[in-house]
Amino acid sequence: MAPPQPGPTPAQRLPSPYSLPLHALRLAGKAALPLILWFSAGELSRWAILYAATEISHGSLRQVRLVVTLVLMTVVILISMTVITGMFLSLRRVLRETQARRADGQEDEPFWVSLNRVGPAFALIYLAWELYIKDASDFQWMDLFHNLDDNFYTPIFNNVANGTEEEVTYGMGLVGLDWRVSIGAMVVTFGMRMLFAHLVEKSKGRFSGIAAAFSEFAFVFCGLNAIFTFTKAREDWASHRAVVGGASEAWEHAKENVPGWEAFWKWAGDTWPHVIDALAVPLTWLAIAVLVFGGTVDDTRRALRGTRLERGMDRLEGSHDLTQRATDRFIGGFRDRWVPVVNAFRITVKGGITLFGLMCLLYVGLHVGADYLERVVNTLIGSDVPYMWLVVSRPVEFVKDLLVTVLAYSVLAATFDIAATRARLQGEDITA
Repeated sequence: MAPPQPGPTPAQRLPSPYSLPLHALRLAGKAALPLILWFSAGELSRWAILYAATEISHGSLRQVRLVVTLVLMTVVILISMTVITGMFLSLRRVLRETQARRADGQEDEPFWVSLNRVGPAFALIYLAWELYIKDASDFQWMDLFHNLDDNFYTPIFNNVANGTEEEVTYGMGLVGLDWRVSIGAMVVTFGMRMLFAHLVEKSKGRFSGIAAAFSEFAFVFCGLNAIFTFTKAREDWASHRAVVGGASEAWEHAKENVPGWEAFWKWAGDTWPHVIDALAVPLTWLAIAVLVFGGTVDDTRRALRGTRLERGMDRLEGSHDLTQRATDRFIGGFRDRWVPVVNAFRITVKGGITLFGLMCLLYVGLHVGADYLERVVNTLIGSDVPYMWLVVSRPVEFVKDLLVTVLAYSVLAATFDIAATRARLQGEDITA
């Protein structure tokens, strides 16, 4: 009788999707110190640059100051990119998948090499999902609180008392740039964007990827004012076109005559943001994590692999170059927004659909639970002293953001680790 075969060792067993919460806590504990240091350094750096931007955005030579302000806002986003990359790299060092790769002879990627590699794709995801809105909001709130007297009440009272016409620049740091200056800045940053994108394609330049991300962010921020001006003009023009008027009339007719039409679209409008927050947002951040861990998430063919749309991709690649460029312009925004999400989903489901559901549940639960916990802490602290919360609120928010960010990133890293380990033990490639 043949002796029984030895069972798989713990390292060879497929990790269970239900181990995600414990595995995330394990990763957070192992990488706690670098995660805390990265987050703290990032918050301090962002605060310093945002403070400088709110100071520079007011005063003489207004347009020059606003251009410098937008450059500083771009630096703020680069700091966010650097901190996010650093935190995920800290988690990557303690992953089981990383240990397996080291055992196979693969060396760890240096930090600046990772940041340079991540930069261009990170910029596309960051802009496509408008993640920069938080950075802009932080600047706006700091400007509103910091410059309320000097740039709002003081010029208004001086104008009333002295009959002057001093400009009130309060809260206008991101939208006060003249559209002609905005176009000029767009031309310059677009040239930088093309140059560094070419260097990235040719794999030239040690920091070409970081420079490409910087120029991508700067192009968007410098063009915001011109884009707003022309978009408003286009909307005014379009609202008077016959086809637009006809479409509006048809919509109103449907609301009046189709049973449930208005109720359905109201329900869809109320539900869709929750679907995005619960499913798409966690997958977007997972896509960023996979990007830092060494995977590829912006490949359209990989997202369509195994579907009927893959044949359409084959036809498109075999079509005329002009057709390809036209299609790229038509679906470019949609592709930049959803292809990383689809690829992140495909990677996650290699660990089972349970892993995907549990990841979304934990990610959303952390953010919702933290908001309720913050309310409890605020209630316990109280507000007996006038203006006390101008001092106390920031430390409370810092601790909350630190815990949520560390735990959420650990959940994403653990999700990738479980999916990658299961795929590797089954002879698959996590990025394929």
